[in-house]
Amino acid sequence: MWSVVDDAERAQWSFVPFEAVGPLRFGMSIEEVATAMDAEGFASSYSYMTLPYGALAQDAGFHPKDAPLYMGEEAVTAYYRKSGALAAVAVDALRGPQVSLDGLRLIGRVPSELSEQLHGYAEDRGMVDTVFVDGDARSEELGLLVRVQRAGDILLTRVFFVADFQDWANTVHDCVPIHEWEIR
Repeated sequence: MWSVVDDAERAQWSFVPFEAVGPLRFGMSIEEVATAMDAEGFASSYSYMTLPYGALAQDAGFHPKDAPLYMGEEAVTAYYRKSGALAAVAVDALRGPQVSLDGLRLIGRVPSELSEQLHGYAEDRGMVDTVFVDGDARSEELGLLVRVQRAGDILLTRVFFVADFQDWANTVHDCVPIHEWEIR
């Protein structure tokens, strides 16, 4: 129920702010994302969005092809704009790929440790360091919001990455659809 994939067993991806999360480049079509994820060993478990959220109209969940699929066990969720272009990606804390930003591991981490390291990363680059009211780290300049997921009595980081959102939202927080907030 709360199994967490070891870091060594996770796919290893890089994050390039506002450009890509691993093989997923922001702006890709639904079909291009499905093809890229298939090449990485992931299958789609669903593709829909019951309630469109702002500019986001569709989402698709992906799970490792070789893993049994249980409800809510997607490793990656892709969110698309009304145009069908990839606009955001959420990576699961328990079973998603390990995503790194310049060597800084972002997924499945103790939230306080990652927040401190992100603060140092931002400070070293002259960026504004922000923390949301609930304590989640976020960066408008990097296009990411660190959320948490429960693994028994432990909280681990789940990161929500966004493409350039200036034409449809005011902050990274505003980009997060309601469904994403329900994942704990």
